[in-house]
Amino acid sequence: MRRTLLLIPHEIAGIPIFGIGWALGLMVVAAVAVTLYQVKEGQSASRYWSQNGLLWAIFAGIVAILLPSVELVNIRGEAIGLPIRGYGVMLLLGIVAAVGLALNRAKRYGIAEEVIYGIAPWAIIGGIVGARLFYVIEYRDSFFYGDFVSSLKRVINFTEGGLVVYGSFIGGFLAGGFHVVRKRLPVLRLGDVVVPTMFIGLALGRFGCLLNGCCYGGACDDGWYALRFPNGSPVFQDQLASGELVGVRLSPERDKIAEVRPGSLAEAKGIKPGDSVGQFGPVRSVELADPKRPAEDTPFGLIADVQGVEHYWSANDLPSSALPVRGTQVMSAIGGLSLCLALCFASRFVRRDGMIMLSGFIGYAILRFGMEMLRNDEPGQFGTTLTISQWVSIIVFIGSSITMAWLVSRPLGETTSGDSNNSDSIIKRPSAVR
Repeated sequence: MRRTLLLIPHEIAGIPIFGIGWALGLMVVAAVAVTLYQVKEGQSASRYWSQNGLLWAIFAGIVAILLPSVELVNIRGEAIGLPIRGYGVMLLLGIVAAVGLALNRAKRYGIAEEVIYGIAPWAIIGGIVGARLFYVIEYRDSFFYGDFVSSLKRVINFTEGGLVVYGSFIGGFLAGGFHVVRKRLPVLRLGDVVVPTMFIGLALGRFGCLLNGCCYGGACDDGWYALRFPNGSPVFQDQLASGELVGVRLSPERDKIAEVRPGSLAEAKGIKPGDSVGQFGPVRSVELADPKRPAEDTPFGLIADVQGVEHYWSANDLPSSALPVRGTQVMSAIGGLSLCLALCFASRFVRRDGMIMLSGFIGYAILRFGMEMLRNDEPGQFGTTLTISQWVSIIVFIGSSITMAWLVSRPLGETTSGDSNNSDSIIKRPSAVR
């Protein structure tokens, strides 16, 4: 786990990098230099700024206002620096890899590169927005509290995690599909090109989950498939909150001690089954905080009010890592890569438009349904033990299977979408087997 790959310091030589500081100063210098160059090339400064002034203003606003607002602070509330998150980096790599593979596949399908470049921004932005909206709606109570500005910051701070793959697929498919339909391009053939590339993005994104510590599996015995995450990780916090790390099991209502493991940290403090419970949850061990480091790096301890007595375990009293859990992030990454390779290989033989796309949907529905059985970070929905992703998997599987059966019933080569007159100039079916 490595949530932060790089921390850009808050200031250099006593001057902030973001806000009214180095970055904004460099932007001013760059703006002046570009303006002088345009004047030298014969364009008036006023015309250049009338055309590009808004773009410069947006960048200046990001540097001066937005970036300082997302800087990390230390335990005293002082700005420390801007984090470059492992999750965000892997997400970016996934996007680059997916677009690169789509361009390569487009050649095999006889599709011009500009078609992919046209779809990519719609699918990428729609995918990110959809993934975030899915997560925010599902966990809305974790975002919408306090003042509006704080809530908005929590909503847009997606580089730390909090994206749902299904939301990404839905958002990207709708946004990309809107562009394709608007341009009257063949939906099914383009789906065959693009869908396999989504899974290379998924694979890299899941390694981002591994760096972030999210999307972990259920508890298991130590083994080659097991992972242990450090103090500060989501699974460590969850195991603290449940009492597992100190050797207790709480009642479903969390108001009594249901079980105490012999020889555990809880037993050492005299905690017994049947004891009443008030407060019970993780807290930062502020006595161990380093003012030179972000507050989020301060390790967690545990505070518990049992039988009216307050017990506190510092981070030094607790295990250094969580109990072993299944490495579902790695499993999902391998599954995504396998889907991508299988679909790319099948593309050489399958000639009916839409079959590769629908096979990808069906394959991922099966993969995700199984992964949810190994994970332990999502509650059941609609009065069942099935998670929201499993319900979506069922819908996707059924819908894709019905659509596939309908496509098979149609004559091979029959146009099912798009405007051939509009798209012939940029999409030509190659004569060779794809």
